[in-house]
Amino acid sequence: MLYWVFMKTYYPTIGLEIHAELSTASKMFCSCKNDPDETRPNVNICPICMAHPGTLPVANKEAIRKVITVGLALGANIADFSEFDRKNYFYPDIPKGYQISQYKYPIVSGGSLNGFAITRIHLEEDTGLSKHDRGDFTLVDYNRAGVPLMELVTEPVIHSASDAASFARELQLLLRTLGVSEANLEKGEMRVEPNISLSDDPSKFGTKVEVKNLNSFKSVEKAIEYELARMQALYEAGRADEIVQETRGWDENKQSTFSQRSKENANDYRYFPDPDLPKMKLHSAFDLETMKMELPELPDAKRARYISLGVKAADAEIFVYNAELAKFFEEVIKGKDAAFTQTASNYIINDIKAELPNVEHFAELIGMVQAGEITSRGAKDLLVEIITTPASPKAIATQKGLLQQNDPEALKAIVLQVIADNAKIVADYRAGKEAAIQGLVGQVMKLSKGSANPGLALQLLKDTI
Repeated sequence: MLYWVFMKTYYPTIGLEIHAELSTASKMFCSCKNDPDETRPNVNICPICMAHPGTLPVANKEAIRKVITVGLALGANIADFSEFDRKNYFYPDIPKGYQISQYKYPIVSGGSLNGFAITRIHLEEDTGLSKHDRGDFTLVDYNRAGVPLMELVTEPVIHSASDAASFARELQLLLRTLGVSEANLEKGEMRVEPNISLSDDPSKFGTKVEVKNLNSFKSVEKAIEYELARMQALYEAGRADEIVQETRGWDENKQSTFSQRSKENANDYRYFPDPDLPKMKLHSAFDLETMKMELPELPDAKRARYISLGVKAADAEIFVYNAELAKFFEEVIKGKDAAFTQTASNYIINDIKAELPNVEHFAELIGMVQAGEITSRGAKDLLVEIITTPASPKAIATQKGLLQQNDPEALKAIVLQVIADNAKIVADYRAGKEAAIQGLVGQVMKLSKGSANPGLALQLLKDTI
């Protein structure tokens, strides 16, 4: 994306830091329950995650496995040697006065997603949750403190707000596909923090600003757009020096960012290896080849497979994002040909609104459409019926007279009645208005309750008129 004002070009650069809580039974360094749905404050805590003197952390191997799984799915490098570090800073939601994180030796490095390069993925513990809604004081809920938290950092290679939001959506989809995180933004299980800069020199980065803890994809896009516009306005006013390296927040109501604090550097955190946790040799602790072979079908591969079956790209995207609908689709099309698959996809996407029908009955319904036994209108009516009743579509169609009428003699009486009842339309058609006959076809379909073969109805109308 290029921003033009008075023929001057500006170059936006965006990197993303994305945190995702991992779906493990227990926290990162203790046996407390990891429960994002717990509403009672400070019940999933213990002396370890509350940093009582003399307590020692023990790393959660399953959390490490999940981060490795993400790295394998992204085609990244999995470190052999890794370790945990102490990241020192003092906030009320950090009980120890430091966070156990990773600095020099992350578990994952490299890889890509959506065509954008990834710098690293490391593992750390989450903080507690500060509650600011109690008037003039703040309370802290430590249920979240110590929950395993994956942090993914991209290279600064994204150049538009829409691409940044798309990357975050695709990461959420991947995490859910792998079963490593629910990544619900509204619950705080996934938080997106873009680093944004704007430059008037394509060979240089501008001053970087970070916007913290965005909790919706729309907010990600809006916050980046706002920051780029703010920076551009300062450039145009000759006040580019007012763009400083800082952390900013996002005000959803005002749809604008606001300054929070100056941005820390790595030196400010005084990282050093955590002496209470052993060094890790990951290649001997995990069977990486087996883990790679056990990866599920990834979203990109699934998209490509559906499209190769003749599914429209937009419909394939819906299946990729909706696991329940995709499972239903897969069961319906098992062993079927391309024409059946395409028809089934169209009906699932366009006509199933809420509850899914029985797989066998739906497959039978699509087979009846393919065989010309029912019309499209009849299929839509039957779809409603097979969701609410246990009978087969063929039995319902027979009972309700929805089987397509392909017998010319059976349709002849309906055609004659339609011609007699629509003298003006017949006259228009005889006068050369070819499109008029479609109105007569519609009347035949209506009188037959959708059971007439439209092609046969058209031919009979032409022959009779």
